[in-house]
Amino acid sequence: MSAPPPLPGIFRPLGPLVSRDGYLAVGGLVLLEDFGVPVPGETILVVAAVFAGAGRLSILGVALVGFAGAVVGDSVGYLIGRLGGRALVLRLGRFVGLTERRLQQGEAFVQRHGAPVVVVARFVEGLRQANGILAGALEMPWLTRFLPANALGAALWVGLWTTVGSLAGQHLDAIYGAVVHAELAAVVVAVVVLAAVVVWRVRRRRRERAGEPPR
Repeated sequence: MSAPPPLPGIFRPLGPLVSRDGYLAVGGLVLLEDFGVPVPGETILVVAAVFAGAGRLSILGVALVGFAGAVVGDSVGYLIGRLGGRALVLRLGRFVGLTERRLQQGEAFVQRHGAPVVVVARFVEGLRQANGILAGALEMPWLTRFLPANALGAALWVGLWTTVGSLAGQHLDAIYGAVVHAELAAVVVAVVVLAAVVVWRVRRRRRERAGEPPR
C-alpha cells in the first residue's frame, strides 16, 4: 500500500478527511450534498478514487458507498419535497426567480419527461442538489419513476467520477477540468435533444387535433 499522490487545488483539503474517515467520509458527504447541503460530494468521490488507486481504499467499495449515498440522499430530498410540497419549492424558489407560473410549467414538463430530467440533473451543479426535492414537491411517483431514474443517474455519475479519480494520477487537475467541460457539453446536447422531442410531440398532437395526416 503506497501513499496517495499529492492532491492539487480543490482536492487537497479533502485528503486528510478521506485518510481519516475513508468510506464514511465518501458516503456521508455524497448523501448530504444530494439533498441540498453545500458539501463537496463530487470532489470527495474523486479524492477517494485517487486513494483507491494508491491501494488505500477499494475502488469497488468507493463506488458502492458513493452510489448508496447518492440514492439515499436524493430519496431524502424527495421526502423533504413531498412533505413540504409546492409551498416549500415556491418559498425557496423566490430567491432564484421561480414563480408560480414557472412552477406550473415545470410540473407539466416533469410529469411528461420526469425520468430523463432526474438522470440529466445528476450531472448539473445546482440541479443535482435540488432534483430530489423538486421531484417530491411535484409528486413524481417514487417507486416507478423517481427511484429507477435516481439509481441510473447515480450509477452513471459515480462511475464517471470514480473512473476519473482512479486513472488521472498526476494529471488530476487538468483531467477533472476537461471532464467538467465535457460533462456540461453532454448535458447541453441532452437538453437540446429533449427539447426537440418535446417540440415534435407538441406539433404532432396539434396536427392530430386539426385532422392532418402524421408526417
